[in-house]
Amino acid sequence: MTPEQVLKDNFGFTKFRNGQEAVISRVMAGKNVLAVMPTGGGKSLCYQIPALVNSGVTIVVSPLISLMKDQVDALKQNGIAAAAINSTIPQEAVNPILRQAYEGKVKLIYVTPERLNMEYFRYQLNFLPVDLIAIDEAHCISQWGHDFRPAYRQLRSAIAGLRSQPNTLALTATATPTVREDIGHQLGIDPANFVITSFTRPNITFRVVHPENSTRCYIREYLTAHRDEAGIIYVNTRKGVDELTAYLLEHHFPVAAYHAGMDPADRARVQDDFQFDRVNTIVATSAFGMGIDKSNVRFVLHATSAQNIESYYQEAGRAGRDGLPSEAVLIYHPNDLRQYRWFIDQSTADDDYRDRQYQKLQAVANYASTPECLQQYIVRYFGQDCPPCGHCSNCTDERTVQDITAESQAVLKLVQELHGRFGKGVVAQAATGSHNQRMQEIGAPSLANFGALQKLTKQAAASLIDYLVAIGVLKTAGAQYPVIQVGKRGWAVLEGEQTVTRRQEKSPDRSRTQVEESPDVAALFDRLREKRRKLAADQGVPPFMVFSDRTLHDMARLKPQTRRDFLEVNGVGQQKLARYGETMMRVIGDYLAGEN
Repeated sequence: MTPEQVLKDNFGFTKFRNGQEAVISRVMAGKNVLAVMPTGGGKSLCYQIPALVNSGVTIVVSPLISLMKDQVDALKQNGIAAAAINSTIPQEAVNPILRQAYEGKVKLIYVTPERLNMEYFRYQLNFLPVDLIAIDEAHCISQWGHDFRPAYRQLRSAIAGLRSQPNTLALTATATPTVREDIGHQLGIDPANFVITSFTRPNITFRVVHPENSTRCYIREYLTAHRDEAGIIYVNTRKGVDELTAYLLEHHFPVAAYHAGMDPADRARVQDDFQFDRVNTIVATSAFGMGIDKSNVRFVLHATSAQNIESYYQEAGRAGRDGLPSEAVLIYHPNDLRQYRWFIDQSTADDDYRDRQYQKLQAVANYASTPECLQQYIVRYFGQDCPPCGHCSNCTDERTVQDITAESQAVLKLVQELHGRFGKGVVAQAATGSHNQRMQEIGAPSLANFGALQKLTKQAAASLIDYLVAIGVLKTAGAQYPVIQVGKRGWAVLEGEQTVTRRQEKSPDRSRTQVEESPDVAALFDRLREKRRKLAADQGVPPFMVFSDRTLHDMARLKPQTRRDFLEVNGVGQQKLARYGETMMRVIGDYLAGEN
C-alpha cells in the first residue's frame, strides 16, 4: 500500500496536512528526520503511516504513559494493531506483545525513554525487525528547551545499539532554532532533513486580558459564556488549583481539580471523566495536559502565566486539536512571574542557563503587554514570521482607546529621577506613593514625581510599566535583577513628540469558539453527538475516539445516506465505516424523515 492509500483507508483523510508528506517521504527513504509541527498538526501520522506501509515494527518513544494509552486506543478504533510497554504492563504480558510484533500482528509499540534505555529490553528488541524509532516530544532532549528530561539524552546510543539499525524520527511542537539545532546534534539528524511547518494555529483565537475585577470573577463570566464546552484552566500552584476549584464548585460550575499532589487513583479518575465528557472543565497545574489527546477542547485559560512562551504555546495548543474554532486566554497580572523568578534565583544551574530563563520570563511579560498581533508575536519567537492573524484580541481590538501619555510621562520622569537603577516593583511603588521602608531607604518621597500615579493601585502601575516596556517606551536592563530604563520611544514621549494610547478591557464572549452553521446542521450535529456518546460508552472509550467533533460537523453538513457518501466525510476510513456507518446513517435518515 502507498502512504496515500493508508491515509484514506485507515484514517479517512484525502490529503496530507502541511509537512506530513515531506516527513513521511524522508522516513520511507531511511533518513533521520526532525519534524516540528504545531500541536494538532498531525505529527502522529508521520510515523503511523510508515509503520503500516513498512514490513517491520515501529517503536514510539513517548514521555507519558497516559498519552500512550490514548494513542493505542485511537489506533485500535481505526483497526490498527498497537501496544504499549510501560510500568503499568505486567512483566508476564511483555513477551506476548513482543511475540505478536515478531509475527507482524502488532505494528507499533509505545515505550518510555527509560524503557528503551534498558539493556535487557534492547536485547529483546534485537529479535524484532525494527524499522523506525519515533521520538515524541523531542524537545525534552535539549537542555536549551523548556522540558528537559535526562533519559532523552541517552536515546541516541540506545538506538545505535539495535541490531536492525533503524532510522530516527524526532517530533516536537515547540522548538526554537537553538533547540532544533540541539535536537539534530543529539540524534544525528542532518539539518537538510528538518521539516519545519508554520507555527501558526489559525483556528485558535489568542487573547490576553488584564481583568479590572478579580481573576475569579473573570473566570466565572467566561465559564458562564462557555458552559457546555470542554476546557482547561491552568494555575501555577497546587494550592491555587484547589482554591479555584472549590470557588467554582461553590458557584455551581461542574469542574474538577488535577495536580501532582493528588492520589494517583483520583488523578486517573479526573482524567477519565474529562476524556469521557463527564466533566467539561479541568482546573490544573502544568502536570495536566501533555498526556491528553482530547480533540474537542474549545478553550484553555491561564489563570496565572506560564513561565515561558514554549510552555504557554504547548498548553494553549491543547485547544482546538480538531481544527475547529477555539480560544486561548492568558489572564495576566504583573506579579505572575515573581514566583518563577524566585525559582530561577534558587537554581544551582550556571549563569548562562539562568540568564536564558530570565529572558524567557521577559518574553512572557512582553507577550502579555504587546499591542501587536499575538499569534504573530509567538510565531516570531520561534524564528518564523506570519501576517497578523486577524482574530486575536489585539487584531480585533474594539475596546475604548485611552490616551495615557500623561501617565507615561510621569513614569518616564520618575525612572529618570531614579537613574534607571531599580526594577519594576520599586518604580510602581514610587509612582503610587507607597511609604514603606524601601521607599524611605532610597529617598523616593523627595522625588518630584513620587506619587504621580497615586490614584492607581500598585498592580495597575506595574501593569502600565509592563505595557510601556512591551511597546518600547521603557526597556529592561540586566537578567537576574532587571532594572527599568527609558526606552528608544520614551525620549520622544518625554519631549511631547509622541502620544501613548492603551485600550480598556471588556467582558468575555463566546463568539470565538463557535462553528458557523445553519440551525438545521446544528440540530443534526446535536443528535449525532448524542449517538456518539452512547457508542463510546458501550465500548468504554472517549467519545472523540469514535468520531471527532470536526467529523460530526462534516457529517451533519453532508448528511450521507450511502456507504460511498459516508466515506466522503472527513475522518471516516474503511474501519469507521464498517463499525459505525449504518448506525450514524440511521440517525441522519431519521432526522431527515422527521424534517419531511
